[in-house]
Amino acid sequence: MAVEVKCCETDFFVNIGVIVFLVIFAGLMSGLTLGLMSLSLVDLEVLITSGTPKDRKHAEKIMPVVKNQHLLLCTLLICNAAAMEALPIFLDSLVTAWGAVLISVTLILLFGEIIPQSVCSRYGLAIGAAVAPFVRVLVWVCSPVAYPISKLLDVLLGHGRVALFRRAELKTLVNLHGNKAGKGGELTHDETTIIAGALELTEKTAGDAMTPISETFSIDINAKLDRVMMNLVLDNGHSRVPVYYEEHTNIIGCILVKNLLTIHAEDEMPVKSVTIRKIPRVPETMPLYDILNEFQKGHSHIAVVIRQLNKTEIQHVNGGPADGSPVREVKVVIDNVDEEQQIDQNEKSVKQKKNMHKWKSYPHSNKSNRAKKWNKNIYSNILQIDQHPLPKPDEEEAVGIITLEDVIEELLQEEIYDETDHHFEDS
Repeated sequence: MAVEVKCCETDFFVNIGVIVFLVIFAGLMSGLTLGLMSLSLVDLEVLITSGTPKDRKHAEKIMPVVKNQHLLLCTLLICNAAAMEALPIFLDSLVTAWGAVLISVTLILLFGEIIPQSVCSRYGLAIGAAVAPFVRVLVWVCSPVAYPISKLLDVLLGHGRVALFRRAELKTLVNLHGNKAGKGGELTHDETTIIAGALELTEKTAGDAMTPISETFSIDINAKLDRVMMNLVLDNGHSRVPVYYEEHTNIIGCILVKNLLTIHAEDEMPVKSVTIRKIPRVPETMPLYDILNEFQKGHSHIAVVIRQLNKTEIQHVNGGPADGSPVREVKVVIDNVDEEQQIDQNEKSVKQKKNMHKWKSYPHSNKSNRAKKWNKNIYSNILQIDQHPLPKPDEEEAVGIITLEDVIEELLQEEIYDETDHHFEDS
């Protein structure tokens, strides 16, 4: 039975002080349980890396405390429970039993739960950083009881919580941070669109972004660069033009339009006499991120999208009979060139290669990756057609063309129009 303490005695004021301390202590433990446990390790790492200077300082103080989340949770709950259980003991010496229960419930509910959790839910980072040393002491004091319980929780529930978002959730989160969402976000419409496009790029393939082969402008390798052909190239306005052999679905390379600057239409030079660059071949199921990585290597900014043929289609393309008899072979069609002219061209090519090996990056380039582009051998991607058979795959066909611009359009989720594109604006 509790000993009654008369008013205005020393024990009376001691009990009042203990009661106030227990209420404040229980409220602090309750608020920290909500404030600190709501901060995941990922959130703290983000604040430490890219937060404001003030938030970085607070997060660095809290990180060691929150690192072992189960141990921190057990410590805060043990301290909170001890304070709430001790409060009625000291109240019982001042008031009656029913009064002690009523006052303790009121104090704990109002000053130990509602107010602390409301404050810590908003200012949990600052409050947690301020009391981090005190919490460390409590963890050490309660470790004989809290540590075994935390280890048991680690075994049963795992270490900590996963706070990472899935791709769809992250996209929704970015949209909510847009200023058009009306939720106080700072991201513009273009920023949210680009971020969403980057998240969706993994799910898109070359077949989603390519230009179908039927809508692609290409030229035959055996054609001549006369006035009509040069006008067609200029009218299409592309910097690179695919080159096919015999069939439009057999794209073997591409020519750079800038290489045609020195060619006179009156000479009617064959296309095969112009520098033809090799063109990468990618399957239509290849993700756009992989294609973007290939474009970044600098081998080409244009690629052929191919589709594998089944046995029936292979026989149809090669012109062979359905009974599986041998199909025709593809021969090389190369115009005769004077030996002296061929030797002169070979000597020029050797000299150009030697000059390219002597080319170095600028001295003030700070050794950046972009400076390394000047050291690449530009002749490594040239299609060698002299004395070599022209490629004609028997098990695949070109279904489209994809360029770096197509990938960027999928990233921006908007069309990129240049000076020669024809488009209709909405009226």
